[in-house]
Amino acid sequence: MNATRFLRHIFATRWSTRQHFGPTVLGAIEAAIRETEAEHAGEIRFAVETALDMAELVEDLSPRRRAMQVFGQLGVWDTAHNNGVLIYLLLADRVVEIVADRGIAARIPQPEWEAVCREMERHFRERRFSEGSVAGVYGVGRLLARHFPGRRRDANELPNQPVLL
Repeated sequence: MNATRFLRHIFATRWSTRQHFGPTVLGAIEAAIRETEAEHAGEIRFAVETALDMAELVEDLSPRRRAMQVFGQLGVWDTAHNNGVLIYLLLADRVVEIVADRGIAARIPQPEWEAVCREMERHFRERRFSEGSVAGVYGVGRLLARHFPGRRRDANELPNQPVLL
């Protein structure tokens, strides 16, 4: 177990997460999701997790594996066209992971998702949480619009509101 990572997670608080992701920031993320989903056939979810719990730290759970778990827990996989995308932020690690359902992952190469993640992480390192989050949503939206163009005609299958875990 990495001692530095362990300490970051132990001392991370939900209060600090709510300070970084208050109502204004959450509203901006929700608006960006709603706006971008009007331009493509994908479904975007945004989740922020403050820190991992002790058992997950001892297990050395990677942010990627945790993002995959959250993808399942939030039902991002459960869309009619397998077109869900999760933007996951593990705040204690300041790491962003993007998990796309199989209908999308087969068409968008992993390096394109990773470029969006790195852009978000740059903003977060500079404590620009709103800008980084909105930039990430728009980045995912651009990828989806390029690979899955056209206005969505189906129902909004996943909530646009970001979730704080």
